Amino acid sequence: MGVTSQVKAAVGQDVRMRVLFVGDSMTIGSAGEHTWRHRMWRHLERTRGPHGTAYEIVGPRDALYDKEADAPVSHDYADPAFPAAARRHLAGWGEGWLHMAPVIAGAVREHRADTLLVFLGLIDLGFYTGSGATAANVRRFVAEARSAEPRVRMVLLPVIPNIRARHDVFFAAECERFNELLARAVAELSTPASPLLTAVPPHDWDLARDTYDGTHPTARGEHRIAAAFADAMHRAWGVGSPYAAGAVGAQPGRPRARRAEPVTVEQ
Repeated sequence: MGVTSQVKAAVGQDVRMRVLFVGDSMTIGSAGEHTWRHRMWRHLERTRGPHGTAYEIVGPRDALYDKEADAPVSHDYADPAFPAAARRHLAGWGEGWLHMAPVIAGAVREHRADTLLVFLGLIDLGFYTGSGATAANVRRFVAEARSAEPRVRMVLLPVIPNIRARHDVFFAAECERFNELLARAVAELSTPASPLLTAVPPHDWDLARDTYDGTHPTARGEHRIAAAFADAMHRAWGVGSPYAAGAVGAQPGRPRARRAEPVTVEQ
């Protein structure tokens, strides 16, 4: 039995996934948004059934970031039907691998997470650490998570360059190098007992359509991020189904007006 078959068999034997979303501002989202976490919850619900995906979303946090308060204190999700239990996460505005590596073991242990969906790196490269140090924090993160749950599995989405990469050549190169180091870490650290996956970013990510400020996702962008994770798990582990193509661009929940935002260039 090959490694992929071993992993699929191990995942298939699990009674229920305990999913923990880990990320920065693009994962926590801000007041009035759906978030890609919501899109992923909708996808998991669609694939639920007698022979479908059994899951629970876990985590120590459940709020959105409130830009006016400059704090994660909002619960104003765009879809009021988004259940409180499904809003759980470990994501923070301005937090990256640097911040999550020291706390992931506690979160995994306390909430018994076994499946981590991780989207981090852009904020690290923009403000805190270079590509090499950021990649070292990835490895620390994996080790810490496994110290709490040796059979934890992870899907990691590479950095999607934002508008800053268009005019900052050094930053663009750091994004590219980090993604190479991330792929190397995943290949070296993945095991049948604790598999790691690299999700495939949308190849034609459009800053004008997929983000509202050059960084943070619009509804379309949220769907595309969720699709990257869903398709990776289905392809490698046989979890759920491919992300529904018709869902991209759909906006379940009540429509929300958004005030104009300045283009973000720092992150």
